[in-house]
Amino acid sequence: MALLLLKDINSFRNMYNKDKKALLMKKAKNKRHHWLLLAFLLPLAALAQTGDTASGKRYELSLQQAIDHANQNNLDIKNGLIDVLLQKETNRQTTAAALPKVTVNGSFTDNLQLQKTLLPGELVGQPGTLIPVQFGTKYITSGTAELTQILFDGQVFVGLQARRTSIDWANKKVEVTQQTIKANVYKVYYQLVASKTQVDLLDSNIVLIKKQQHDAEVMYKNGFAEKLDVDRASVALANLETERAKLLTTINNGYYGLKLLLGIPTADQLVLTDTLSNEMIRGGILENSTYQYADRKDYQYLQLTRDFNAYNIRRYKLSKIPTLSLDASYNKQLQENKFKFDGNWFTASYVALRLSIPIFNGFATNSKIAAAKLTVQQLDNQIQNMKISIDNEVVTSRNTLRTSIAAMDYQQKNMELAEEVYRQTKKKYEVGTGSSTDLTTAQKDLQQAQTNYINALYDAIIAKVDFLNATGKL
Repeated sequence: MALLLLKDINSFRNMYNKDKKALLMKKAKNKRHHWLLLAFLLPLAALAQTGDTASGKRYELSLQQAIDHANQNNLDIKNGLIDVLLQKETNRQTTAAALPKVTVNGSFTDNLQLQKTLLPGELVGQPGTLIPVQFGTKYITSGTAELTQILFDGQVFVGLQARRTSIDWANKKVEVTQQTIKANVYKVYYQLVASKTQVDLLDSNIVLIKKQQHDAEVMYKNGFAEKLDVDRASVALANLETERAKLLTTINNGYYGLKLLLGIPTADQLVLTDTLSNEMIRGGILENSTYQYADRKDYQYLQLTRDFNAYNIRRYKLSKIPTLSLDASYNKQLQENKFKFDGNWFTASYVALRLSIPIFNGFATNSKIAAAKLTVQQLDNQIQNMKISIDNEVVTSRNTLRTSIAAMDYQQKNMELAEEVYRQTKKKYEVGTGSSTDLTTAQKDLQQAQTNYINALYDAIIAKVDFLNATGKL
């Protein structure tokens, strides 16, 4: 989402040099052209500063306020928080496995036709025959309450122990997402703030070129300059105004990207209140560049992932030992041949201990234990690799930051020197000791120096954010 602004200044200049004659003819027909274009671009400048039209809510945010707003409204972060809630519900299901299970059952049976059973005739004095006999009653009503309680199950107990780690793991995943969003907000926010400096520089150049154009026209009318001098100033002005229009469009698109990060609707306005300076970028961060792996959110997350998976090894090992549970039942039953509920209710109840001893399951448990150990081994390797990666990120980002700060300071001095060269060249041109070609060259050199400074400022911003992110101090 980085803003790559004014990278193609020379291509714009070449394009407009090709159309130089057409531009000059248009300016000759309408001398108010630049003023009308400026009047059109001024609203665009306001649009780029707020990032949208005048409709919707208005947000005026410092960098910290923008980060806080993203933490509350970014949809990726919201989904991460929902994942935490989902993990809590999963933990409740684990807890439920260790709690008693109580069920109550009731039934009413109408035996429309009782089943008959054949008994030997000897029972009733009829040897050698079978006598059909019905057993039971027409109506049977019963109610049963049952209780089941796990007394010992190694897998359930490991699940209970892992609940805290699982919540920490889900929360840390959210923090990793927040850290990623935070780094992007830093970069885009400060780049948009820095782009305001670029707009200001372009505006100052436009003012200078307009005065140069006016002076050239006056000198041309008085016979002290050529028509070519006026034409050069007009072409330079058209180039600057075109670059400014493109810059404002790019900035406005940057605001839309920042709104997406912050969870702000596109129709709402966004105003950035913080400013940016060389001193702020420099900020003494290189003097205190010590770091620890545990400061990184992604490192913490990987450690928790390793710890979380280590519970699987214990869980599968404990599945080899016996499990013990308690069962209890209490039953009431009424048997009648008439439809009524005030007869004799018979009671039946029991309490039972159930022991389950795993003997052999085809080595499935051993395979699960081996797979869990391999997963933990992979995570250990990832942790070691992340340590190496963090060391590399810190070293490279520190070097990049030092280089970027030095380049920023150098380009600032170079820009100041180009400004002085332009002022001296302009004075010579005004007193007749310098040529319009020298003045145009000085103006182009100044514009290039300003562009180089802005690019160096952007690079320094990105380098600072990358360094702070690498050390876990962002």
